[in-house]
Amino acid sequence: MGQILIGTCSWTDRTLIQSGRFYPPQAKTPEERLRFYVSRFPTVEVDSTYYALPSERNSALWVERTPPDFLFHVKAFALFTQHPTNVGSLPREVREALPADVHNKRRAYPRDVPHDIQERLWRSFEEALLPLDSAGKLGLVLFQFPPWFTPRRENRDYILQCQERLPQYRLAIEFRNSAWLRDDAAEGTLAFLRENELTFVSVDEPQGFRSSIPPVAAATTDTAYVRFHGRNRQAWEQPAKAASERFNYYYSRDELAEWVPRIRNLQENTSQTHVLFNTNYQDQGMVNAVSLAGLLDEGLRPGSP
Repeated sequence: MGQILIGTCSWTDRTLIQSGRFYPPQAKTPEERLRFYVSRFPTVEVDSTYYALPSERNSALWVERTPPDFLFHVKAFALFTQHPTNVGSLPREVREALPADVHNKRRAYPRDVPHDIQERLWRSFEEALLPLDSAGKLGLVLFQFPPWFTPRRENRDYILQCQERLPQYRLAIEFRNSAWLRDDAAEGTLAFLRENELTFVSVDEPQGFRSSIPPVAAATTDTAYVRFHGRNRQAWEQPAKAASERFNYYYSRDELAEWVPRIRNLQENTSQTHVLFNTNYQDQGMVNAVSLAGLLDEGLRPGSP
């Protein structure tokens, strides 16, 4: 039986810190909050790296502040997954090298950024993760592709290019377009990931939208990865001031219990199953993670008393 490691997608969300519901009053600094988090959970997903490039210094500090067996999963930078990024979040030397028409934009898409600058960003991202990797604390690099990323040949090729750019790291692939897993396409998608040793990301999220991925629990490598986004249908595809508004959700006991047999099945077929809660509004991620851990310990099924 493989390990099951449960954590959250962030330990630094503003609403979490402001709520005062997880960290004790004496945990006032980033170091103190991380040390408290790792006393409760064995893994975490770093989502700040989606919005801005990580730094080698931060990675080294994370290594120092966590126990030897703690694992960080790192979300890929927005441009790498064909999302737009805020130009202001780019390093100053990168902004200064951008063409004038791009430099003055608020947001830039990959097509706006010259190839040589994109290559510089990839190298910077790769180097920033080296301290985590060298310490054995880097889990998976999560590539969450947008709804407009459809199952075309060129997009499959792009996924392989991402692995080629980060050859020493293990990649996890999350889709946001249901066509990847619709009807007969699911078998081909999972086979593609399996053949290329890429980890499929299973998700729980609101259903009935173009961006909805069905709750398929599948392992395409020796590591399984499950992300819980909540089931907040009202906010799922609505504009929001903060990403946490879309993931504002406390799971019920029965909703979590639906995943107990799925996660147990993944556990039986992998060496590690990582379960991360992206319900980052206030303390929801922590509450949901603890609740699921309790259900897994009990081995309950939906409808159990």
